[in-house]
Amino acid sequence: MEDVKWLEVTLDTTEAELDALCARLTGNGVTGLAIEDEEDFKTFLEQNRQYWDYVDDGLLARMKGVCRVKFYITDDADGRKQLEGWLAGIDQPYSLASLGDNDWAHSWQKYYKPMPVGERLYIVPEWERGEPVPAGKAPLYLNPGLTFGTGSHASTQLCLMGLERYTVPGKPVLDLGCGSGILSIAALVLGASAAAAVDIDPKAVDVAYENAALNGIGRDRYNVRAGNVLTDGALVAELARRKYALVLANIVADVIIPLSAKAGEFLDADGVFLCSGIIDTRAGEVEAALERNGLAVFERRGQNGWGGLGAPRGPGGAIQGSGVQEGGARQPGAHPLFFVKRYDEKSSLWILADSIIMIQNGLKTRREPH
Repeated sequence: MEDVKWLEVTLDTTEAELDALCARLTGNGVTGLAIEDEEDFKTFLEQNRQYWDYVDDGLLARMKGVCRVKFYITDDADGRKQLEGWLAGIDQPYSLASLGDNDWAHSWQKYYKPMPVGERLYIVPEWERGEPVPAGKAPLYLNPGLTFGTGSHASTQLCLMGLERYTVPGKPVLDLGCGSGILSIAALVLGASAAAAVDIDPKAVDVAYENAALNGIGRDRYNVRAGNVLTDGALVAELARRKYALVLANIVADVIIPLSAKAGEFLDADGVFLCSGIIDTRAGEVEAALERNGLAVFERRGQNGWGGLGAPRGPGGAIQGSGVQEGGARQPGAHPLFFVKRYDEKSSLWILADSIIMIQNGLKTRREPH
């Protein structure tokens, strides 16, 4: 069956006239509107500051003065007739842009191909399942959909390499801010006995479970829940009933700093807390917070303005040697060395510890007319 072709209809307006225009379009029968508005964009940034430390100047410049409404019609005679009705009584210019159905649902898949990470892991998108896996590689099947955590970003790949090297077979892992579940699922693939994962976004729960199922991992070994460990004491107490050899926090500085006060509750005696997604200008703050909470930072790496820290729990947070033999093998029972690099290539995407908010040509939000 031939793909449906679509037209994107764009009407430029002003902040003062935006609500009236949305109300008129809705009254004419438009069932879905996409709004790009500088003021909404600024409000979104302000209300969600905990998720990032940096806003790209180019993105701010692209949104400056923007206030527009978009909706979609089929690119055929029926769609153009529908457009006439939807614009009845609205006397202002509009523009049309042609879209194919798969432009907004499937085209991105052609850019997401199987990728080797480190020495053992091989990330395979679900639609490539059945293709040969290179000898010696452990496949990690993933359906990123429109969520976050695909494995393609450098910080996640470096986390995966760290997991590959330092996951302790037969020991559990805790993933705080799990997104698609890629890190905790990888730990299970690499031999962790069990994994718990938490994310503040309820949608992440189903996505992580679905990705786990793709790898033959059931809920008997993998437990994912929605919640905020910074504000939910009951959740913290429940998670802390078990102690973990590895606790991951691939988030941002404003979350890691208060989280460092709780990390010790989750770690076993030789456990390691790995955190990344830290802008370089705030690395000192994060390190100081870790040190205050008994987590001695023993590895610091960074690239292109972003960095990561690794800190073990031990007597006073101290390390009893590196735990790495010549050639990189880990000595049993010793503390591992680990690093996470975190950087953002100039693009139209926000990269938040591999959580990706698509902000191409502005922010698409949905607004109901008052």
